[in-house]
Amino acid sequence: MIHLPGRPLRALTAMAVAAGVALAGCASGPVVTTPVASAAPVAPAMPQARGPFVAAANPYAVEAGMRVLLEGGSAVDAAVAVQAVLGLVEPQSSGLGGGAFMMLYDASTGDVTSFDGRETAPAAATPELFYENGQPLPVGDAILSGRSTGAPGAVAMLAMVQARYGKLPWNALFSDAERLARDGFVVSPRLAGFIAATRGQARTRWADAYFTKADGTRYVAGDTLRNPAYADTVAELAAGGADAFYKGRIAREIAAVVAEGPRPGLLTVEDIAAYEARERGALCRPYRVYIICVPPPPSSGVAVLQLLAMAELTPAINEGPDSADAWAAFGQLQRLMYADRDRFVGDPAFARVPVQGLLDDDYVAARAALAPGLTGAAEAGTPPGGMFTARDATTEPAGTSHFVIVDAAGDAVSMTTTVESVFGSGRMAAGFFLNNQLTDFSFSPTREDGAPAANAVAAGKRPRSSMSPVIILDRDGHLLGAVGSPGGPAILAYNTRALIAVLDWGLPVQEAFALPNLVAKGDGFGADTERFPPEMREALAARGILLRPNSSEISGLHGGVWRQGPNGWGWDGGADDRREGVVRTQ
Repeated sequence: MIHLPGRPLRALTAMAVAAGVALAGCASGPVVTTPVASAAPVAPAMPQARGPFVAAANPYAVEAGMRVLLEGGSAVDAAVAVQAVLGLVEPQSSGLGGGAFMMLYDASTGDVTSFDGRETAPAAATPELFYENGQPLPVGDAILSGRSTGAPGAVAMLAMVQARYGKLPWNALFSDAERLARDGFVVSPRLAGFIAATRGQARTRWADAYFTKADGTRYVAGDTLRNPAYADTVAELAAGGADAFYKGRIAREIAAVVAEGPRPGLLTVEDIAAYEARERGALCRPYRVYIICVPPPPSSGVAVLQLLAMAELTPAINEGPDSADAWAAFGQLQRLMYADRDRFVGDPAFARVPVQGLLDDDYVAARAALAPGLTGAAEAGTPPGGMFTARDATTEPAGTSHFVIVDAAGDAVSMTTTVESVFGSGRMAAGFFLNNQLTDFSFSPTREDGAPAANAVAAGKRPRSSMSPVIILDRDGHLLGAVGSPGGPAILAYNTRALIAVLDWGLPVQEAFALPNLVAKGDGFGADTERFPPEMREALAARGILLRPNSSEISGLHGGVWRQGPNGWGWDGGADDRREGVVRTQ
């Protein structure tokens, strides 16, 4: 946890550099940087940002969260309700069987902190978890195997945070999820599209049993889908707390399903019972007149801060969304960021992550200076305190969601939550899909030259995550907003593009979220090509940037910014139109 004391910003850089010297060699534990507030507030008359505010990827979940807020619940209380409903109505993206990262702003103290609900590898896992006959498994085979499932973390994390910040009883937070599961909910077009898939996780025996009607046809948009097993699970969870999930029937069912073929996994009831969520503190840095806070590793939030720091040194970014030079610069900076992220970020309990070095002023400036001359994939740099590790063979499929909640007291939650791939591993236990989070590890522990991968599998280790929920503060530490997105590795590009569009280009949040996406990882440029007008595509091509359809999971940006409008101060919120989310402020 950090607290933002009212001290001049000019002290920040020196403090951060000094902290980098002290922390660069740390091999475990959170790496936390304390931002220092400016003596001159951005908006002296700005009232404290307060809710109710909920932005999430499904209207049922937003209604559940708003109900909790209007009954006097905290942002964290509402987060529990939102996650419980999302796991039912948006099971392709998140659920009780998955993991999450949460950023939390406490209005009463000004503290910002993060909570890590990332899944962990079983005690019996080895670096060759996804090897067969001496070779790495194909990704699809690994996802569908029992080996892909780690000990779920979302429930433990939510229980930890709610015990500290909740206002309503835990057992009052699951009524919407239980009712919708028992009585049924209307299948949305997006869920129906995934149900209709003809292979993969949507066609496992578990998914077939759940998504096939009595007449042998699959559920389609507009049908009512019931899940009595999920209703029983959330009722048991409500009555018994997290122990009911981690130490009882639910845990036994999870372990039993993981142990089934093909390719049984190693996760045991002991592994599930031993899971612990962690408070990680907050990693915060100034960006122009703002402070941006993200979770430390194993989240990749540091990469968002590095990309923003390079953008601040790149004048072309200031030219705005109609400038080909701005988009070209943004893409080239991404190449540098991803090269560093892929090389250095992993679980800090197992790998030395040079967080301070990646954000070092001189290092950031040197990296940004390389952008104009890049003609292909960038190589990782050598940040202060960094140990050489190999660029790893990590694949991050799609299956994630993000939501933002602010309560009446001004406390805010920004939470990214996932089962990893669409419907996770395709296996179900106790009414929900199990994660395939362990495929977020590098399948190969080393490169051909023998250099170790920072994100190699190890017993009890948490895989690196691209999830990077964001809290935005002014220089006095007051809440200004929160955003985040799903998208696998593209999360880093999506979140940063949204921040630049809102904070630099001054766009309304909904308009900012609707901008085209550009993802530059490696030697190509993936994009929402249809959202770039033809003249912009031509201008980018003239600069050597040939856009191709984005192969990453589409964005699902949700969030808001506290702004002054014609009717005074209020929330400017947004829900990515690529998904089915909504925003409610009352």
